[in-house]
Amino acid sequence: MKYKEKKISRLRTGRNQEWFQRFYDGNYIGSDFGLANDVSGDLSDNWRDFNKKYVDVIIDIHPGKSRVGAGLNCGVIWTLAKGLPKGAIVLCPSDDHTFMACRITSDYYFASEKPHHRREVEWLDTSITKDDLSQEMRNSLNAQNTLIDISKYSSEIDEILSGGPQKITTTDSTIMEPSEFVLEKHLEDFLVKNWSSTSLGVDYEIYMEDGDMVGQQYPSDTGPIDILAISKDKKTILVVELKKGRVSDNVVGQIQRYMGFVQDELLEPGQNVKGVIIGFEDDIKLQRALSVTSSIDFYKYKVDFKLYQ
Repeated sequence: MKYKEKKISRLRTGRNQEWFQRFYDGNYIGSDFGLANDVSGDLSDNWRDFNKKYVDVIIDIHPGKSRVGAGLNCGVIWTLAKGLPKGAIVLCPSDDHTFMACRITSDYYFASEKPHHRREVEWLDTSITKDDLSQEMRNSLNAQNTLIDISKYSSEIDEILSGGPQKITTTDSTIMEPSEFVLEKHLEDFLVKNWSSTSLGVDYEIYMEDGDMVGQQYPSDTGPIDILAISKDKKTILVVELKKGRVSDNVVGQIQRYMGFVQDELLEPGQNVKGVIIGFEDDIKLQRALSVTSSIDFYKYKVDFKLYQ
């Protein structure tokens, strides 16, 4: 039987989980970012339409906020209000080490007090600690974005919530083997933690908003961008795509889609976008594809594995 991935997200509950108790006691979850408009009439199926209407509104509310940050804020509001179906599971941190799970039970509604944008929920009985989770999932939950999709861990969450193992089978040949995903995820985490020590860190910084690193797994309309960075002179936005092992030419189309999203949705006047692909080794197809573009570079990484006694 093929396992059907469920919609599961993680929603931050404010700095130091300041909103969690209100969420829990009121049986709702919500978001705000200062947008005090009832957006019920603007929740089209295409979140880009929502962003086009409200990005400038968010910037007016928060002067100096970049389009990257405003776009991220709008994406959170749209996703919470429209993108999450009834029945979706949301994990909310109740403290630094514990998560409570809830199930969405209502459509979007607007509240007169903050947070304005809400969904009613049913809280589940299970409290989840980080010790209950795989290292890969813990790494993902550490992302500082307000709302992230963690549906790829739905089988792991199912097992915790049900108290029993879930059997997963698939006929989809595009799904990575677990060992491949782990390597790719560890590469991402290592690069983020050691960014300032890399050659990319000389000229670029991973995107920060309000003290939070939001440039890791930045959401786009064609999938999450592994790393989104900006040059220290603020003139160039950099899209970084990480690949385990040998990289072929199909990744060029993928990173170009991300770069197109950045160009259409995030660039400020006078800015440009560039791309970087990082992999263990390339092949002739990738070399040929990159030879006709000056906006995408390829970097190799090396794994240094040692044993000590």
